[in-house]
Amino acid sequence: MQTTNYDQLIPQGVLFNLKQIESFNIIKVDMAKKLIQQRAIEFVKIGNKIHISRTELIRFLEENTIAVL
Repeated sequence: MQTTNYDQLIPQGVLFNLKQIESFNIIKVDMAKKLIQQRAIEFVKIGNKIHISRTELIRFLEENTIAVL
């Protein structure tokens, strides 16, 4: 049973670059790059910048959240 509502916690938007995600205190840039390299999180590359969709960010967080009983 999950109690954290990531939909309310993450600001509205379609795509976030890695620095924005780090500024939300969700995932640091280095860790995000590792997750991308491991193909654990889907990303969009626009020019030289890497972006992650809000939907993908929520999916990743929900799948990797361990509930405390």
